[in-house]
Amino acid sequence: MASRLRKWVVEESTDLPLPGAGNTDARWQALAMLSRENTVLGRLAEGHADAVAILAELDGPKPRRGQIWGVWAAEPPTPVLQAVHGQGGWKLTGVKPWCSGAHICTDALVTAKVGDRSQMFAVDLTQSWCSPIPHTWHAVGMAGSDSGSVRFDGASAKPVGEPGAYIERPGFWHGAIGVASCWFGSACAVADTLHAAARSGGDAHKNAHLGAVAAALGAASSALTTAAAEIDSDPMDSDGQGRIRARVVRAIVESAATEAIDRVGRALGAGPLCADAAHAQRVADLSVYLRQSHAERDLAALGEDIAKEDYPW
Repeated sequence: MASRLRKWVVEESTDLPLPGAGNTDARWQALAMLSRENTVLGRLAEGHADAVAILAELDGPKPRRGQIWGVWAAEPPTPVLQAVHGQGGWKLTGVKPWCSGAHICTDALVTAKVGDRSQMFAVDLTQSWCSPIPHTWHAVGMAGSDSGSVRFDGASAKPVGEPGAYIERPGFWHGAIGVASCWFGSACAVADTLHAAARSGGDAHKNAHLGAVAAALGAASSALTTAAAEIDSDPMDSDGQGRIRARVVRAIVESAATEAIDRVGRALGAGPLCADAAHAQRVADLSVYLRQSHAERDLAALGEDIAKEDYPW
């Protein structure tokens, strides 16, 4: 997988359209196809692509050929990564959790605290004072994403944007849908197992589950395509619908992916989960990846936003 990611970064990623640049649907289709090939591959590719988009939007350094970027922006109450400016420039000190690609990424966009605000920094991870912490990623699903914690011991960093700019920029919500496109691609791969089984000898039971999965994934695909067109028509989110749009699309895709996992299992039983290693890994990977959604918390936040709309439908 690592060699496939490196090949994609060097040979294909430069052709990926930026979100809002007029071809967002092609961007999300490309990420979905990578995730259909391998969920972890799609996850790491999306992180690199998101970093490139953030750097472009916030006038950060231009990525160099061969660099593999990550976006490490999780900010739980603890641990806290601090950024301090001194004579030698900006330095990061502390531990950052949930760092996907901790060993494979050469560079990362990392959020750190500057006083009581959060700011994004570009960090060269080849520095000796950036080190992944062993045994901080125990997942079976998404094991290959290597999303453990990283320790920064006075690592040199370059600010990207002003404090708060990472979340306040329009592209934050565009990028949130990019993650959903990866969920969609991986869900299609899970559904492929049911499709193949039905084609080789379906019955009413299998066909009913296949029909339900097709309807759910069709709705998810339409939601992604519609959202891409809306973003391309208003890349700066002047109508203020970016957050609601992202939350709606993510909810639709998450629901479709969850239904695909459930129905494929109900239609085919334990057989593919026990005898087909690729399918079993895919289900495990997607089950973990979907938890990047915050489930009912995200739905509650969406409901709060919708309640303020005069004509939400």
